[in-house]
Amino acid sequence: MTGVQTLTVGADEGDQRLDRWLRRRFPQVSQGMIEKMCRKGALRLDGARVKAATRIEAGQTVRIPPLPESAAPPPQAPSAIPPADADMIRAAVLWKDDHIIALNKPPGLPSQGGSGQGNRHVDGLTEALKFGYKDRPVLVHRLDKDTSGLLLLARTPRVARRLSEAFRARETRKIYWAVVAGVPSPAMGTIRYGLVKAPGRGAGGEGERMRCIHPGQVETTPGAKRATTDYAVLAPLAKRAAWVALVPITGRTHQLRAHMAELGHPIVGDGKYGGSGQDNPGDGWGAQLGGEISRKLHLHARALRLTHPVTGAPLALTAPLPEHMARTWRAFDWREADVPEDPFEETR
Repeated sequence: MTGVQTLTVGADEGDQRLDRWLRRRFPQVSQGMIEKMCRKGALRLDGARVKAATRIEAGQTVRIPPLPESAAPPPQAPSAIPPADADMIRAAVLWKDDHIIALNKPPGLPSQGGSGQGNRHVDGLTEALKFGYKDRPVLVHRLDKDTSGLLLLARTPRVARRLSEAFRARETRKIYWAVVAGVPSPAMGTIRYGLVKAPGRGAGGEGERMRCIHPGQVETTPGAKRATTDYAVLAPLAKRAAWVALVPITGRTHQLRAHMAELGHPIVGDGKYGGSGQDNPGDGWGAQLGGEISRKLHLHARALRLTHPVTGAPLALTAPLPEHMARTWRAFDWREADVPEDPFEETR
């Protein structure tokens, strides 16, 4: 057994789940062991009790109780990725070179796993994305389970560090497309509400969501963080709905969803932030439009611009809409060619 350890989260290790960070550091530690340590209060973050799913930040300290030197051998080898899942994740590849893989993540597929999810998440399927490399590619950022679109993986640790640094330094530009209830006014603006976690009602914190805080109250609200989102209306549908572009200037959990709901224009299909009255009769609020419009979340990571971490060349990637959103575009007679890829370009 090891002794008690206190480790500091590295600069390139922030904004990830505690259990995932711990398993990377100590592969012999199982998810069940982590959950047990959390329940007993033996595993602590900055001196406080913590949950396995808690997100850690660079610079925080983690107290780790004695751990086994090595794990007992598993009863059987881990199952291989089902062929259908391997085909699915390979079909999601939009672009790749020797350093980066860009996926168009399908909606409903988590970026990373939690307890009980098995390997059916992007991180668990990366074995199918080695394409001749010895090591699996690694995620450098995440998308919510129900959000589709561009997701980057690094093929080497060096590239992973450089991409992570670029995301933290806001040297990348991400543009999301969404359909929202009602039509925001003014047609272009910036949302600056801070965000703080509101605990869920389940025993394990299930249903956790973000609560918006007035910018002037962020400094005095424990746990609140500043958050900024640019938005632009690309096409209105009378007063019923709007196609909007969203740029997260900061990268907080559920930032775009919480910010649009706070404006009174939740993203269509958002059951978490759409309010108790889900129907949208017009003029905003209510995350369901009814009729032929899908009840799935209408939020898509459409475009990503960055400087290639190895070649230094500009890299501009675009992800086609998922089928449920493409059907909505056809129903509303919206055409992708009619709008600029970056509607904020003239104002930057």
